[in-house]
Amino acid sequence: MIVDYALYQNGIRYTEPSNLPELIMKAKTEGGFVWLGLAEPTQTEFDKIVGDFRFHPLAIEDAVNAKQRPKFEEYPGVQFCVLKTVFYDEEKSLISTGEIFCFIGEYFIVVVRHGDGAPLRNTRQILENNPEHLAKGPYTVLHAVIDHVIDCYIDIAVELEIDVVQVENKVFSGKRQTQSQEIYFLKREIIEFRHAIDPLLSPLQKLASEGAAHVPHSLTPFFRDTLDHLSRASDAAAGLDSLLVSALQADMAHVQVQQNADMRKITSYVALASVPTMVAGIYGMNFDFMPELRWKFGYPLVVGSLVVLTTILYRKFKKSGWL
Repeated sequence: MIVDYALYQNGIRYTEPSNLPELIMKAKTEGGFVWLGLAEPTQTEFDKIVGDFRFHPLAIEDAVNAKQRPKFEEYPGVQFCVLKTVFYDEEKSLISTGEIFCFIGEYFIVVVRHGDGAPLRNTRQILENNPEHLAKGPYTVLHAVIDHVIDCYIDIAVELEIDVVQVENKVFSGKRQTQSQEIYFLKREIIEFRHAIDPLLSPLQKLASEGAAHVPHSLTPFFRDTLDHLSRASDAAAGLDSLLVSALQADMAHVQVQQNADMRKITSYVALASVPTMVAGIYGMNFDFMPELRWKFGYPLVVGSLVVLTTILYRKFKKSGWL
């Protein structure tokens, strides 16, 4: 589905009504570039819409089928960039990803979008309000798209950090409840998040390097700034991942400490019960000749001794923290 398309000459949108092939021919002959936006096209739709651009078959296959890693590739007459978009459902703490494919040529840029996350509704309007910047060519659009996607990465990293802090507080709250399941699922979402961020570092470094092919020299500082933002988002995601590992280890250690405390209590109560059990077992053997068996104070003496011994053991266990 076509979202929007237009011809830009000297950063100004060409307003006269015209179809896409005419705009492409006008860009070739009179200068400027065509910016075409598509949303989740089928193979038939894509072939019909962009047939005039003559893209490489492998790039077309990637754009239609999606499920690609972030990358930047060069084909004859066209450069191909893949971005991962990320959407975070805060209520469910779930991350879903989409993709943006950019085909960049001398006189065009085609942006193909799949999935949610990092909506580009305002990107075109923002660039149209800055014609001097837009006049630098189609790589200006690519930079704006990448910059917007990375800004969304940073926003999501902040939301994930809030969730990680909440999990940490639960782990160290002192409650007898394990948080391992919540930690595991949150870590899985952060790994999904990192799969979108980390592979983009290398392509963006290529675009931000001095003398990068096809990238106007005046745009290089903008790509370097975007690379810095991406590095910050990547470092934040790696830090959150590391914190969750530590939180999981702390949670498991907390569970082990609780289990040890329970075992000490059980052992203490077993020890308290063992003395009366042992003495009662001896006197329950029904022998004729036993100490104090015929003495009238024998029973009170034995019971009193048991109470004293049990009390001494209880106080020792209590003092050592076992009870």
